[in-house]
Amino acid sequence: MGVYGNRRIMARNPTLKRHARDMRTQPTDAERTLWRYLRHGQLGGWKFRRQHPLPPYILDFACLDVCVAIEVDGGQHADSAYDSARDEHLRQHGWRILRFWNNDVLNNPEGVAATILAAIGGPKLPEGD
Repeated sequence: MGVYGNRRIMARNPTLKRHARDMRTQPTDAERTLWRYLRHGQLGGWKFRRQHPLPPYILDFACLDVCVAIEVDGGQHADSAYDSARDEHLRQHGWRILRFWNNDVLNNPEGVAATILAAIGGPKLPEGD
């Protein structure tokens, strides 16, 4: 089962899951760079997943706690009707989408990480606060 916004998904998609796993083994340079900032709760204590299947899509990075998807795109995504439809679908299910160009991630990863943390609302508060 997976989380979709605040609802549970009952249907499994083994093909999508396998494709996401394959994508994790071959990240782009920009994805690899950003993952260094997001993994292990390094960004304000928030947990991120990479190449997270969220049927019918795979998100580059996802913070399930706050339903934020982070997409790292190359030039082929400029003015993409597919991306627009995908973003609208995710928004309708309670997700916020943050998009960054590969160049931005590669040239200013600290700035991108700071932008993500600000969009999420800052560092995660310790449990019980």
